[in-house]
Amino acid sequence: MKINTSILCVLFVIMLISCNQKEEKLKVEVYETSASGNKLTRIIEFTTVDSASIVTLLPEEKHQTITGFGGSFTEASASLLNRLGKENRTKIIEAYFGESGAKYSLTRTHMNSCDFSLTNYSYAPVEGDKTLEHFSIDEDRDDIIPMIKEAMEVSQDGFKIISSPWTAPPWMKDNKDWRGGKLLPEYNDTWALFFSKYVDAYKAKGVDIWGFTVENEPLGNDKNWESMHFTPDEMTNFVMNHLGPKLEADGKGDIKILGYDQNREHLKEWVDSQYKNEATSKYFDGTAVHWYASTFDYFPEELQYAHNKAPEKYLIQTEACVDSEIPKWQDDAWYWKKEATDWGWDWAPEKDKHLHPKYAPVNRYARDIIGCLNNWVDGWVDWNMVLDRQGGPNWFKNWCVAPIIVDPDADEVYLTPLYYTMSHFSKYIRPEAKVIGVNKTDDDLMVTAAQNPDGSIAVVMFNEGYTPKNFTLNLNDKFISLNINAQAIQTIVIPQS
Repeated sequence: MKINTSILCVLFVIMLISCNQKEEKLKVEVYETSASGNKLTRIIEFTTVDSASIVTLLPEEKHQTITGFGGSFTEASASLLNRLGKENRTKIIEAYFGESGAKYSLTRTHMNSCDFSLTNYSYAPVEGDKTLEHFSIDEDRDDIIPMIKEAMEVSQDGFKIISSPWTAPPWMKDNKDWRGGKLLPEYNDTWALFFSKYVDAYKAKGVDIWGFTVENEPLGNDKNWESMHFTPDEMTNFVMNHLGPKLEADGKGDIKILGYDQNREHLKEWVDSQYKNEATSKYFDGTAVHWYASTFDYFPEELQYAHNKAPEKYLIQTEACVDSEIPKWQDDAWYWKKEATDWGWDWAPEKDKHLHPKYAPVNRYARDIIGCLNNWVDGWVDWNMVLDRQGGPNWFKNWCVAPIIVDPDADEVYLTPLYYTMSHFSKYIRPEAKVIGVNKTDDDLMVTAAQNPDGSIAVVMFNEGYTPKNFTLNLNDKFISLNINAQAIQTIVIPQS
């Protein structure tokens, strides 16, 4: 009789693990969100089984340092908070920034208006005002700034803010329009001054800006909403000769500048321009990316290329959402079903259709964040924190989904499964954590892990399949047998030993 040596090897590993478990069992806390109803629920009881599936943590194998996780302060979100009662407004701020909530650590906001504004507006409305004497952030005074300040009050560890312009005011552009067009060369210095004045204006309100992206989606979005076009070299030249020197001259050289800020499939040409040589690289602190080229494929080769091009620079996902969908109100099941589409389902060219399948919203988030973390991304920022039942407000009527949906007329709040999905990462993987190596024997499980500054380790696992999984977790030859439900995300916290 022929003996299958591979089976013998697996049996030997299981026997070895079983013996070791009796002596040194790994201590863990497990939290799960699942299609079956768990919502960041603490799991205490597990079925004890011998499992051939093994997840081995490699803390000595250290990768990128985490910058943070979070969402975006938009006029849409802030205006909705203004329409809620005090209790629900407080509930949402606590849910995102409080110790009992997601503990967001990295955020984004827009400079001037964007599609998720109520109208078109600019902080520099006066045509020909090259010295920006009339610069004013009054448009943000009653909504975005109060939302940020309330978040600051409840956030114990604080959070970073990345600010992004969708467009310069039309009078600075060659087409004199909010949409499309390019910055006129005669306004390069004025536009750089705009960034500096913005920092000062927000500082005067008690809000510090951590970083900028140079331009949201510089490839443009046709003529849909606020946009302004740059080529890779045009953006590099603007940063190298105008924005970087201006911030440095004004004593703001510590503010981070992130290039690109659009979809990952074009990442190579942008980092090649930014990091061409020492002179072009000087003022770029990193690169920002979006996921809209595909909310299914996370483009690992492109992310690895960007990291290898400049391993010491930031690589941050600055925007993601389930777009081209209207949120399903208080229907948790929908967020786990493969029915949702993105813009590419209808509009992508035929050659790219495979990148835009119908896919469950929770799956999109969990798959992408884990894929990003395993390919050198150090920060992941969601788009709107709060939207209404229509997926707005949005002056262009470009409806999207947010992790928290509200009905302002009825003063009701719905924390969707996407909120809990984000929390699995933001709450337990903290800034300055180091992503560590992981080996696994089950290809159907997605796994990432990071060691926090306090020495604890957070392991995030995603089981997309429709059957539960058993596995053994191994850290430094300490073991524990665990289970993960079907269609579930788990965060396993291993306290400092």
